[in-house]
Amino acid sequence: MKRLFRLMMVAAASRRAHFLSSLRASLAGSLAQAAAYGVLIGLIHELARPDIDSTAAWTWFAAFAALYAVEALCRLKELSFQYEDWARVMSDLRLGLGEKLRAMPLRELEKRSAGDLSALVGGNVSYASMAASHIAFLFVQAAVVPLVLILVVLAVDWRIGLVLVAILPATLPFVRGIQRRAGTGLRASNEADGAAAARIVEYVQGLPVLRAAGQVGASSRRLDDALKHQTQVMSESQRSLTLPSIVATTSMQLAIVVAVAVGASLVFDGRLSVPLLAALVVAAVKLAEPLANATAMIAVFELSEASLERIEEVMKSEPLGVDDPDARLDRYDVAFDDVVFRYRPDDAEPVLDGISFTLPARSLTALVGPSGSGKTTISKLVTRYADPDSGSVRIGDHDLRQVAPTEIYRHVAVVFQDVYLFDDTIRANIAMARPGATDEEVEAAARAANVHEFVSRLPHGYDTRVGEIGGALSGGERQRVSIARAILKDAPIVLLDEPTAALDSGSEVAVQQAIDALVARKTVLVIAHRLSTVIGADQILVIEEGRVTERGTHDELLDSRGRYADMWAAQTGARQWRVAGAAAEAPARG
Repeated sequence: MKRLFRLMMVAAASRRAHFLSSLRASLAGSLAQAAAYGVLIGLIHELARPDIDSTAAWTWFAAFAALYAVEALCRLKELSFQYEDWARVMSDLRLGLGEKLRAMPLRELEKRSAGDLSALVGGNVSYASMAASHIAFLFVQAAVVPLVLILVVLAVDWRIGLVLVAILPATLPFVRGIQRRAGTGLRASNEADGAAAARIVEYVQGLPVLRAAGQVGASSRRLDDALKHQTQVMSESQRSLTLPSIVATTSMQLAIVVAVAVGASLVFDGRLSVPLLAALVVAAVKLAEPLANATAMIAVFELSEASLERIEEVMKSEPLGVDDPDARLDRYDVAFDDVVFRYRPDDAEPVLDGISFTLPARSLTALVGPSGSGKTTISKLVTRYADPDSGSVRIGDHDLRQVAPTEIYRHVAVVFQDVYLFDDTIRANIAMARPGATDEEVEAAARAANVHEFVSRLPHGYDTRVGEIGGALSGGERQRVSIARAILKDAPIVLLDEPTAALDSGSEVAVQQAIDALVARKTVLVIAHRLSTVIGADQILVIEEGRVTERGTHDELLDSRGRYADMWAAQTGARQWRVAGAAAEAPARG
């Protein structure tokens, strides 16, 4: 409970003070409730006497009513938190997680799947807030009421009290067993839930590909395996709880039966009155009730704890450090100085191995080379995706370790190879680069990126919704919207990751013209596989195995007859390739 309480304090966030005051009210209410049963026993004992003392009886009754009034007031305080603050706790948790995810280094964020994050922000937050708003109060009642009632029963009749003291603790090992098994099972279930959620997101987003491959429905092995594993984990968890739950509940019932038997024998011997026995039995039943509820709720306790642990893991994540939060970028040349970088500390070979180069301000630099050579990693480090293991990345006079990420993002615009558009209008997707932009500015950026032409043919123009991930647009249209977004941002540094990969020849020319217009005013880094798109670059860097193996202009690299010249020859030769059609081969087969 100590560990769970600490996690609950994390969940309560800005509502901690109210949460603690409500817990104190719950404790007071539970004490008042248990004390009221003790007073009730005194009242029944007085009423069962042959010569009733009415003053004493009314005193007992007044105490009984006062204690219940105290409990009612405490429960109102408790309920006000449960029903008024629950939504606020959930909101605070989600906002806090959102803030942490926003500040989390991209390298760490990419380790988490979309489905897993969805389960975290959705289900885990709900269970965690339930812990702070309901579970804590149930636990207080389950711990306080039985303890006080045992003391009351011992005070009234030590023999019946000893029965309860002897039998009820025997259930604790089984309760502990339920807790251990529930904890293990629910953590495994949480992992299985996250994996299943990730596969569901993957399935929905990849339906066109899955349909083309005949892997939908029962044929979708990845989703099917994840759901089967989820079912298996949940079933095993539930089966492991069955026996200890039955034993714990039976022990509590046995304690009441034995207590009644002892009380009956005392009545037969004339050492206990029937009304007093009835009152003690009621107290024993009331004693067992919260314990039974606690046993049934252990799985919920553990589920809440598992959810709280997952939330705490994210809440404890630290953003990249900033040496000088007030640093401001005022020069826009980019330099890599002997940079070594690994995605994982235990990787034997670095992705970038002592790489050094400079991107002069207001110039166009192209990165070319085979897939996996480190080109995209270079562009990520410019946005401080992560810090290099050694060496430095600088913009102007500033090592990026000195600069706040928001300052970097303000001066860098990125067009990704895999375009992501939000399920909103075309106008909103472009304007998100500069929320205060006018419609005229949005349209000017769209024209520069060759977006206006296809938008003007749409029924709703710029107010057309693009669908989830931009699914209502073609690949080339999505790419052009993304480029328009970068143009509108008008950042002094622009990173383009294969910007023309998804464009037809007509659109490629228009987009290339837009990129050319940026060169005179911005520092542009282009990752390109199609070498014909970077012929006019101020410098071309050939990247192989995380190193710069060649650098120069297009003509200089051709003259050097190195790796770039071989790549150029291979690509220009590929343009002459032709695929023989079936119709052309038909006469020969005839």
